[in-house]
Amino acid sequence: MTAHQTIEAQPDVISGAEILVRALIDQGVDVLFGYPGGAVLPIYDALFAEPRLKHVLVRHEQGATHAAEGYARSTGRPGVVVVTSGPGATNAVTGIVDALMDSIPLVVITGQVATHLIGTDAFQECDTIGITRPCTKHNYLVKSAEELPRVVHEAFHIATSGRPGPVVIDIPKDVQFAKARYQGPREVKHVHNYHPRTKADPLRIAEAAAMIAQARRPILYTGGGVINAGPRAAQLLREFAKLTGAPVTSTLMGLGAFPASDPQWLGMVGMHGSFEANNAMHDCDVMVAVGARFDDRVTGRLDAFAPTSRKIHIDIDASSIGKNVRTDVGLVGDAASVLEDLIALWTARGYKPDKAALADWWREIGAWRARESFRYRPDAKLIKPQHAIQRLYEATKDRDVYITTEVGQHQMWAAQFYHFNEPNRWMTSGGLGTMGYGLPAAVGVQMAHQGSLVIDIAGDASVLMTMQEMSTAVQHELPIKIFILNNEWMGMVRQWQQLLHGERYSHSYSASLPDFVKLAEAYGAVGLRAEHPDELDGAIAEMIAINRPVIFDCRVTKEENCFPMIPSGKAHNEMIMAEEARDLGSIIDDAGKRLV
Repeated sequence: MTAHQTIEAQPDVISGAEILVRALIDQGVDVLFGYPGGAVLPIYDALFAEPRLKHVLVRHEQGATHAAEGYARSTGRPGVVVVTSGPGATNAVTGIVDALMDSIPLVVITGQVATHLIGTDAFQECDTIGITRPCTKHNYLVKSAEELPRVVHEAFHIATSGRPGPVVIDIPKDVQFAKARYQGPREVKHVHNYHPRTKADPLRIAEAAAMIAQARRPILYTGGGVINAGPRAAQLLREFAKLTGAPVTSTLMGLGAFPASDPQWLGMVGMHGSFEANNAMHDCDVMVAVGARFDDRVTGRLDAFAPTSRKIHIDIDASSIGKNVRTDVGLVGDAASVLEDLIALWTARGYKPDKAALADWWREIGAWRARESFRYRPDAKLIKPQHAIQRLYEATKDRDVYITTEVGQHQMWAAQFYHFNEPNRWMTSGGLGTMGYGLPAAVGVQMAHQGSLVIDIAGDASVLMTMQEMSTAVQHELPIKIFILNNEWMGMVRQWQQLLHGERYSHSYSASLPDFVKLAEAYGAVGLRAEHPDELDGAIAEMIAINRPVIFDCRVTKEENCFPMIPSGKAHNEMIMAEEARDLGSIIDDAGKRLV
């Protein structure tokens, strides 16, 4: 018997491609998003005979990564992507960076040319490891089939532990053919001893609790980290808010962690956040940041950010604490664990909020709320984008619904006018701001939640970036709804050109837009259109009732701006309100130039 025959006779000795497939199953993977090519054909051959893995064939590798993000964000489980070498890998980079910025767990499997061809400029070769090193949590070049089981199991551990993020596994084609013994998750010995800290220092917990108890104007500033920490974290956040009586605000990525219907909810904070949320952030005396990273779109001008407050920062990523904003108490740990410990200590020590001070604080917040900062002028003849989202919300709020968005004005209006009471229902591109995210993300969400209503709130410019994924939705019978606020502009670009660049609209008008109804029909989907406010409710109801992919062309007013708005370089209490912005000559920047 030859050595080769001896290896084949061993029951757990299989090809590298089969090792990968088996490892994915052992990791609980049920759905893959991908696109085949020469360097991953052995993997696709192994998938052919494996019914436990559902493969979703996308039309572009960027679509695969965004679909995997939507799957991951809506389930809390890692999204998995398979793409080929060279352009397959480089096309996936945008989605990989998007996942890194928004802390989304992905495992991205890329094919690579055979090991002896690496570095020879072979066909469809690129330095995937070098390209993805700065935009992944970790990446691997697998050099032998023997190390493949460990690498795959380790990749899932790294992607999902601590602050989640994308991990790339680059597998040369000859490694996919080579044979080795498979090892399960409990058999492998991890090379990387990666065990993120989840429990915060008890002394720091005590310091933070005492600081919050002494607060007269507290605020809870929450982010996507609460959602990443799971449903328990969201529940504990609600309990802690009740104990402290503090108002609660959130980043774009944290919407749904705290119920929008709760009286303590102030709305989203930041550039297009509510007047009350931004003013409360500016004037608070104790800020508790939970799973938020003090992004520039939240903080505004750093030297004027919450100038009189002491800051407590809870984050599982130690490198985030103190990175952008000085922190008085840093609590490194999982959001659920830290909140649980804070609640336990608060209760054990009998802490109570200062009721008189808190009442004064809420009266001040009530005055800010009375401004009704999201108010807009209705139009009896034209559909306002805000009105469109309000009607969409009213029609779907009692349903099992998931919302994705593209990026731009419609994204901010969706955050302002669509209200979330549960986590994992809102999928959007926050940190990278990736146009084209929403449609493929909706594909991923619908794959994870087959019986649910999945709606992508889109803009006419952004949705065209990945419109080809409608073909994916039709092929896989995914009844996603693409609700386009069509103003025939790159809306946010136009708004900034109007307000910051002297109304010079350089290449922001979307000329030669397709007929979205006919485009839907060309894909084998359903196209609907509404052009008048009286048509809107009926058309939305029809969209919901159709059990097929739908593109809804909602024709909205063309030059509506998204307010409130904190201009770049300004503080939270320097917001431009809609009524102020109507006098475009009235707001001057520090240098004396026209700001609007």
